[in-house]
Amino acid sequence: MRKLLNLVLGSCLLLGVSSVSAQKTITIKGKVQFPENRFKMEIIERNGFDKTVLDSCDVRPDGTYEFKMKVNRPGVYTLDCQKWQSVQFWAEDEDLEINFRGKDTAKIVVKNPPYVHINGGPNNELMNLMNWDGYRGYQLMIGISQGVYRIPGIDDQAKQEVSGKFYDMLGEESSARIKYLAEHYADRNSVLAVLARLGGEENADLVEKIVAKLEAKNPNYAPLLKFKADRAEAKAQRERLAEGKVAPEFSYPTPDGKKNLGPQDFKGKILVLDFWASWCGPCRQEIPHLKEAYKAYHDKGVEFFSVSIDKDGAAWRKAMKEENMPWEQAQAPKAGKDVMKLYQFSGIPYILVLDKEGKIVAKNLRGKALTDKLEEMLSGKKKQSIAMPMMGM
Repeated sequence: MRKLLNLVLGSCLLLGVSSVSAQKTITIKGKVQFPENRFKMEIIERNGFDKTVLDSCDVRPDGTYEFKMKVNRPGVYTLDCQKWQSVQFWAEDEDLEINFRGKDTAKIVVKNPPYVHINGGPNNELMNLMNWDGYRGYQLMIGISQGVYRIPGIDDQAKQEVSGKFYDMLGEESSARIKYLAEHYADRNSVLAVLARLGGEENADLVEKIVAKLEAKNPNYAPLLKFKADRAEAKAQRERLAEGKVAPEFSYPTPDGKKNLGPQDFKGKILVLDFWASWCGPCRQEIPHLKEAYKAYHDKGVEFFSVSIDKDGAAWRKAMKEENMPWEQAQAPKAGKDVMKLYQFSGIPYILVLDKEGKIVAKNLRGKALTDKLEEMLSGKKKQSIAMPMMGM
């Protein structure tokens, strides 16, 4: 299931480098059907977990906008439409027209924006295909969630298990489509954005084959060199966070500010490490399950530690008061940017289990999957469970 979330919600790597042989200026323009002029249009550069606004502009009174973008680094960028919609595009040498719906004018606003099409050239035709796959996958996830929720006669845990099986099927289908795009559009520079979604050793041969093809065409192509470097670093980071490795240390302030805590402070006990936020619906829904697990296993030597990635400290404290969680809490600085990079997650809730030595036993557990793992560690009897999806950032 983690594969599905990575495919549907995972961000593309920004395939840029410090310099290119020749800087180009491209035009990005379009129209917003329902503007909300409290906010601007923004071109955003993402590099891993870092985000930089490169340029912004207002929507004109007639609903149009226009950028002249100097492309210092060819690769994937995000165009954000006044906080309502966004689309990833390939910036290199193609002028683009991108139209948005804009503000949701429905009486009941649901943050589920429509698909955004890019009018451009061959590189952005491929971006359209990849973006469409992500959009449809997300819509199907919503449909499954709503459909399973309405099934009568089964409890919440059973619904999670049923949803998980459907999510796994969707993940396999999405992975197959992304592989198809990589294989059949390998002659386009923007295939690097597709390859960025093909993580895991099972796709290594395909990725290496396409990289070799791009190298034969242009061995010094800057985005290709950056992709190879990022891929090597991602592999090294996965190995550092593999099961059996000691969890990375950090130290963040508790609510009263009198002490700092991190996973290293719980050695000697099994630890449930939970990353969450007050604004995250799935996180709040998971808290009753965590409370049940705490009640069942705390007296058996299991500690719990929740780390908020809230930017707003007041919202964090309000949520803690409402949820009344009887275990240790801390707040990560900079809205969790550093700890998300350290632990390589982009969605929450993200829950890990560490053993008494601080080593990672399991990652991305929720509901029954979490309690099964704790039961297994305490009893020595292995149980079969599935990982649960996270809310994307």
